[in-house]
Amino acid sequence: MASERKTRQWETDLDGIQKLRFAESIVRLPASDEILVKVAAVSLNYKDAEIINGLFKHHKSMVAVPNLVPCSDSCGQVVAVGDAVTKWKVGDRILSVSYPTYLTGPQHPKYLRTSIGSANHGCLTEYRTFKETAVVACPSYLTNEEACNMQVAGTTAWMAINGMRPLGQPGGKGETILLQGTGGVSIMGLLIGKASGAETILTSSSDEKLQRGKDLGADHLINYRKTPNWDEEVLRLTSGKGADIIFENGGALTTPKSFNCVAFGGLINAIGYVSGKIDPPDERLNINVSALSRNMTIKGLINGPRDRFQEMLDFCAKHEIRPVVDKTFPFEQAREALQYMWDGAHFGKVVINVAQ
Repeated sequence: MASERKTRQWETDLDGIQKLRFAESIVRLPASDEILVKVAAVSLNYKDAEIINGLFKHHKSMVAVPNLVPCSDSCGQVVAVGDAVTKWKVGDRILSVSYPTYLTGPQHPKYLRTSIGSANHGCLTEYRTFKETAVVACPSYLTNEEACNMQVAGTTAWMAINGMRPLGQPGGKGETILLQGTGGVSIMGLLIGKASGAETILTSSSDEKLQRGKDLGADHLINYRKTPNWDEEVLRLTSGKGADIIFENGGALTTPKSFNCVAFGGLINAIGYVSGKIDPPDERLNINVSALSRNMTIKGLINGPRDRFQEMLDFCAKHEIRPVVDKTFPFEQAREALQYMWDGAHFGKVVINVAQ
């Protein structure tokens, strides 16, 4: 039976944020093992803008579908269920899973091929169908605008701290965590790290952002513009030991310094590359991109599996950790929201409020 309901959505040909277009389509009714969700809020990740700008090319297995609906992280409410669905009922609040078939263990290209908002249509739409296994329950203590930030930012931060430990045995107590920048992953890492009992070092080029980080519990602050040899400062702050865990978000211009200040036996998580993939003066290959492309150690970190996502949600619920939302945009201003996030002015996360 065909649906008469229509959904508004944003689509891209991977040719730039400003060419993102508003479109309309018929809502597809759920199959027997699917649910139909009314999307309430969508959070933005750096990779979303990179995909839209046609720059997300280091995962060769992630070939986008035509007229891609971008963005992977959403919170919504179930409005219809298929005949065979047993896990969900109408009215349930859910979170989308960024890699729906990645259930446990190490990442694999076959899981990347099922990713939403990159290889397959994402969540920047008013209504979307999901397999009943492709969502998890939304924590009741979070608002829609908070909850939609838990997928990529929350799980990546959790995996950076706990991904090398056995499932169900999170750590961090007594460790030192270096968090580069004040984007969504770093701020979630700060919140989770402090709740875990870790000592945290936060870097930024903005004293204002560093003060906000201090208000959230950061133990040490480094303005890397004022202290360009920030690796030496990390060593000083740790009495020469270095950081046990590093959120390496910079890339070509920061990775060498991370090598200088990581503790013996420590872990560098290659998460991002906001300083560029190739350093133009001498064309050094960014180690982060190499690690990410093969998910290798150092540790190329591509989010995490569903069981780790749920582990992180349970931990955050226990400690009532709330993601920091910098700014919320209406659905009609998706271009402005993505550009704001791409320009790097935010602290924490940027959210699009889909349901008014």
